Amino acid sequence: MNVAASSSSGTAPPPGEPGEPDTRTGSAALDAVLRFRELGLVVTLVLLVGATTVSNANFLSQQSIRDILLATAITLLLACGMTLVVVSRGIDLSVGSVLGLSAFGTATLLREHPGLPVPVALLVGVAIGAACGAVNGVVIAYGKVPALVATLGTLYVFRGVVYFWAGGSRISAGDMPRGFLDFGTARILGVPYLFLIGLAVLVVVGQFLRRYRTGRDLYAIGSSGEAARLAGIGINSRLMLAYVASGALAGLGGVLYAARYGTVDASAGTGMELNIVAAVVVGGVAIFGGSGSVYGAALGALLLTVINNALPVLGIDQFWQRAIVGVLIIAAIALDRLVALRVAESLRKKDSHVR
Repeated sequence: MNVAASSSSGTAPPPGEPGEPDTRTGSAALDAVLRFRELGLVVTLVLLVGATTVSNANFLSQQSIRDILLATAITLLLACGMTLVVVSRGIDLSVGSVLGLSAFGTATLLREHPGLPVPVALLVGVAIGAACGAVNGVVIAYGKVPALVATLGTLYVFRGVVYFWAGGSRISAGDMPRGFLDFGTARILGVPYLFLIGLAVLVVVGQFLRRYRTGRDLYAIGSSGEAARLAGIGINSRLMLAYVASGALAGLGGVLYAARYGTVDASAGTGMELNIVAAVVVGGVAIFGGSGSVYGAALGALLLTVINNALPVLGIDQFWQRAIVGVLIIAAIALDRLVALRVAESLRKKDSHVR
């Protein structure tokens, strides 16, 4: 069902998402701020790339650009899934472990069945991730366990499964079929396959959140769970969908990880969940739910990747690289809070005028 049907059912479009004008008081100002934030990310990217190129002209070489796109591809996939969860006022800290489980499982399957087609390997990785996401969804939606606690627990559970399965072993590039490894480095007109897959997922998730009622319902749940329940939205089913989708995309990311790096062990994806949360928050998706755009999250993923590649070229110590990312996260959350306070103030003024 498209957004027109959603509007007729009483589900309002979420603030911060491009589309039709929002009639709710204060939402126009909120939308302007979020759009400005995305513009700010673009300007920051341009300035960072420009400064780095002046320092080292090879930064914009074809190989360097391909490396940045490859590094962004996996982060972009997981950021799309995380956006679905965060807009519904949740979080998924298990995505790094899910990626590791999917990467090791897919690599093991390809080692034992070298003739397996790449599309089948992709489906297997997605299935592993979706199963992990379903576990998160059941615990959170039906078990009523806070998302932070539930996914922190499954982060360790899934990682423990990988370590138990691997048993200290490692799957190297020589153990996997050549066609699968070539897929990880293949290009179309110079653009890596993996990045094109990430872009395709971005467009699908973006359209889902903007055009379909189920996607709009996730924003409604994030804005006010109680109001969404009173409006007749199936909260549990929507949360299940968000977590299964997040897990499935992390599973797909695991397959792409195995294809790109060729060597997989039990530590694959360790700590990645923090980078994904950072990309989503810096990209303007409100950590408290209810607003934000997956396209902003994509810009956040690209910005963090460029930062990780540019700062060493500029001779900046690794400590400061992490500190800069931390400052960006704090600034993004502070901006979300400021916007929320301004909108609340606008609503109070309207109520006083009406009375």
